Amino acid sequence: MDKILGAAVACLSRNADASVSEIAQAAGVGRVTLYGHFPSREALVEAAVMRVLSEGEKVLGGLDLTGDPREALNVLIRSSWLLLAQASAVLEAALASLPPGRVQELHAKPAQRVDDLIRRGQAEGVFRTDLPADWLVSVLHHVLHGAALDVAAGQLDRADAPHFISETILAAYTRSGT
Repeated sequence: MDKILGAAVACLSRNADASVSEIAQAAGVGRVTLYGHFPSREALVEAAVMRVLSEGEKVLGGLDLTGDPREALNVLIRSSWLLLAQASAVLEAALASLPPGRVQELHAKPAQRVDDLIRRGQAEGVFRTDLPADWLVSVLHHVLHGAALDVAAGQLDRADAPHFISETILAAYTRSGT
């Protein structure tokens, strides 16, 4: 099953519309074997998303996000942007395959980490409070996804992305002179 999930993540990372046949072939198993572990493409996609999120949690769960919220946000961005870039096609497949709201349920823990950090920054007067925390979370996700797309398209150097993301987000989250 581990081999199938690895192949699913790899295939879906390259193509959100990857078929069960493509995934089975990449895993070196037949479709019957794959369906023996996952009764549907949706179940396979959900398991792939869960694996991606679990792998991300191994990295992000150990981050020290205490102290200055600006520095904590910088640490979070530098540690997570590449994970998100690699997982964006898998998440795209999940959004197309799974029932409404399921991806948000699966993504609740990482999303809560960002939300908590932004709300703490607002409470400490470091991040702007004239915009709702939910909007600031959304802005971060859009910038991260945009950077991932630009890197994939060759419009942004992978080495520059974390710096550009952090600078853009911190400029959006703070008022001049903060």
